[in-house]
Amino acid sequence: MSIQIVEKSGEGLSRVFGVVVTSQELSQRADARIAEIAPQIQLKGFRPGKVPAAHVRRMYGKSIMGEVIEATLTESTQQALDKAQVRPATQPDLKMESDMDKVIAGQADLSYEIQFEIMPEFTPMDPSAITLSRPVYEPEADEVDQALGELAAQNRSYEPKTGKGAKAADGDQVVIDFIGRIDGVAFEGGSAEDVQLVLGSGQFIPGFEDQLVGAKTGDDLTVKVAFPADYGSEALKGKDAEFEVKVKDVRAPAETTLDDAFAKTLGLDSLDALKDAIKGQLSQRYAAQSRFKLKRALLDVLDAGHDFPLPPRMVEAEFGVIWSQIENDRAQGSLPPEDAEKDEAQLKAEYRKIAERRVRLGLVLAEVGRAHNVAVSDQELTEAARQEAMKYGPQAQEVFDYLRKTPAAQAQLRAPIYEDKVVDLVFGLAKVEDKAVSKDELMADDELPESYGGEHKEAKPKAEKKKPAKAKAAAETAAESDGEAAPAEAQASETKAAKPKAKPKAKKTEEA
Repeated sequence: MSIQIVEKSGEGLSRVFGVVVTSQELSQRADARIAEIAPQIQLKGFRPGKVPAAHVRRMYGKSIMGEVIEATLTESTQQALDKAQVRPATQPDLKMESDMDKVIAGQADLSYEIQFEIMPEFTPMDPSAITLSRPVYEPEADEVDQALGELAAQNRSYEPKTGKGAKAADGDQVVIDFIGRIDGVAFEGGSAEDVQLVLGSGQFIPGFEDQLVGAKTGDDLTVKVAFPADYGSEALKGKDAEFEVKVKDVRAPAETTLDDAFAKTLGLDSLDALKDAIKGQLSQRYAAQSRFKLKRALLDVLDAGHDFPLPPRMVEAEFGVIWSQIENDRAQGSLPPEDAEKDEAQLKAEYRKIAERRVRLGLVLAEVGRAHNVAVSDQELTEAARQEAMKYGPQAQEVFDYLRKTPAAQAQLRAPIYEDKVVDLVFGLAKVEDKAVSKDELMADDELPESYGGEHKEAKPKAEKKKPAKAKAAAETAAESDGEAAPAEAQASETKAAKPKAKPKAKKTEEA
């Protein structure tokens, strides 16, 4: 047999296969490839389609053999997976045992090992046996009124201050021209005209607005300030500056009447329509938080209800993503206080628990989705790519094309869509009871489940929560964004072998 595949190890979730492809087989495949392309080759001194195969082999033999080896690696890897009759959990790794120079020269057999991990066998929980409590809260009339007041403040108009020598006070709006200088030299971006500035708004750097309090229309002032040490411009950080300011107008806030006319300035027909729109936005916000908490509760139930071996490399990959963010946060001095007090061993143990939880949940949700034929349609992927591309403004089309054509990008888009579809499926099958709660209860953070390891966090209002860009928050709130199923969805739903990572010297193979 020209391609020999032998299982060398099958312990736990790890599988190792040995593959040998004879030099004779590779040579025959190379000859077939040459015969296929020779009629299409045009070389000086030969009529079109009449280049001898021997000449093609002399000129392009190594390159053609590289292509043959690449195709053979992919084919034999798939044959090994088919022979094992398993679903791979990770991309196969290839360990070359042959001297590739000799293989390409046709002097040695192609010999290598295929190493991969398989999906664990387990029976997921029956979704219909799961009972969940969904916290619900409806916005009250005083919340709508408060939001309406804030909206009125944001859209406040200003009228010129009346009275001789009227002075600007905190909360007033001044219209100014200014020129900024450092060491007597005007700097780029330090000048503007007809700027409308509300004093006390914090729109300008600290100290600037304070020195305009008491100014009158027509005043010429010199404002002395120091740029903050963390200012966005490297050239201005920590520098002392002087601004020549011309006060062109002083305006006081006008009373805003909450009536139909005000609603119409915002594009609605009446004040009642505006209130309904505000209530709808609040309801949508609370509904999103309710779903987040329900999903978190579901993931906790699924995590606690399954215990099976996890593919080590999958866990390591997930842990690596989390730990790289930890190291980045630590380098920037932005670790959460509770993490800053722990040594590296404690942190690694805690975040490895998080990685294990995410992989476990990913496998469970993927298996549930597979059992119920959940799939992500091309239309859903296209829409996800469109929404992502829209974030990039002028580069939207370029980003959209990249997302549509790049398999890895497609997988990243598919994973959260797939997870949400599975979660919604489980919600539909499980017993879900609504429970009325207060606004504070709905918006408060939940404590971490025991499976995370480490101490539980004190519940905090949602508004005080740190951005999920930090590793801790990203891991703890994974169910809210990309989802905890992301690490496993692609492997669980795809049984074909990815292109192997090994690369013969004559031609670089394409990584999956």
